[in-house]
Amino acid sequence: MAIPEKEVRAVERGPIRAGDYLPFYQLLILGLQHTFTMFGATVLVPILTGFDVGVSLLTAGISTLWFHFVTRGRVPVFLGSSFAFIAPLAIVVQKYGVADSLSGVIAGGLLYVVMSFFIYKLGPDFIEKIFPPIVTGPIIMVIGLSLAPVAIQNASTNWTIAFIVLITVIIVNIFGKGIIKLIPVIIGLSVGYVVSLIMGVVDLTPIYNAKWLAMPQIAFPKFNPAAIAIIAPAAIAPLVEHVGDILAIGATVEEDFIKDPGIHKTMFADGTSTIISAFLGGPPKTTYSENTGVLALTKVWKPQVMWIAAIVAILLSFVQKLSVAISTIPNAVIGGISIVLFGMIASIGVRTVVENDIDFTDSRNLIIASVVLVLGIGGAMIKIGNSFEIGGMGLAAIVGVVLNQILPKNKNKYEETALSNK
Repeated sequence: MAIPEKEVRAVERGPIRAGDYLPFYQLLILGLQHTFTMFGATVLVPILTGFDVGVSLLTAGISTLWFHFVTRGRVPVFLGSSFAFIAPLAIVVQKYGVADSLSGVIAGGLLYVVMSFFIYKLGPDFIEKIFPPIVTGPIIMVIGLSLAPVAIQNASTNWTIAFIVLITVIIVNIFGKGIIKLIPVIIGLSVGYVVSLIMGVVDLTPIYNAKWLAMPQIAFPKFNPAAIAIIAPAAIAPLVEHVGDILAIGATVEEDFIKDPGIHKTMFADGTSTIISAFLGGPPKTTYSENTGVLALTKVWKPQVMWIAAIVAILLSFVQKLSVAISTIPNAVIGGISIVLFGMIASIGVRTVVENDIDFTDSRNLIIASVVLVLGIGGAMIKIGNSFEIGGMGLAAIVGVVLNQILPKNKNKYEETALSNK
């Protein structure tokens, strides 16, 4: 079937932004692509912590729509289950139950809200001052590269399937035309799933056993000071990561979201989304790097696509057979796609450094970038007490900010030349 000329032009002229036209069927397909991308990670958190999978999907959709409402649909993000809270959540759920853990999730969300107020008072210039390109570039690299082991671990379950998926995504993205070029993830998933079926590595039994329709098991919070004390401190690391994620998304779609709609609004939206999720029995929420990778790969930056993804996630929470069917996608298929998506995020960090002309002959810049990269990618972890720990990108970002503030800035070569001529 021939692709209408209007649609081909829309794709070939470059990135597709908020005001650009896309027919509804394309929005639907692109939204499904983002749903598939976030699905594995979003359902993994409840599996590991004891939360209901259906509720996690339901609250992911609702939280994403709420985030877009608060930020006036400016930021193309999807909010899924947060990995930063897995350890304390698992401890509390095992000891007290899901209902008690929800009070800790609410407290964590409130920390976001309080911090958003302080950022609002300090203004966006404060954020830009403590997060200059020499800090943000390496942080964005860390976001992508720290996820690399996950991609390789998944791909290594069957490298044949992973490479077939990887090659499919590359071919579609480079040589595809029209709508085909915009859906490399869906096509890669489809090809990988068919190959997996042929190779006999897909277990279809869970699909047969699943119900068509099932109500998510909504739970309500139960106040527990002990649960709050264990879970709430875990919000400190994702607070820092939130800034990094928003910077990464902004760099991807070439927009300054720190100023518009404002980092205080995105943080407020993230925090209140987590609170809303908890009141329905869902886990904490966070912006998803996987979906940022899709934005970089496809160059479709319309926030409306995320609205479709959110609605599909809500529908999936009730249609058990479909959600179970998606969960049967082999890890190798996910791994093949993740190699591209996570690498895209890291590449955006490199681009941030290059476009801002960061001088790496300056040892100060070398030190900041080196420390951020090693701490973040190496998975450094600092534990304080029995319940609080910070590591990975959160720790790397904090150290990077501190180093940028305390290390003396060297005069650049132009300033030195001017001084020598006097």
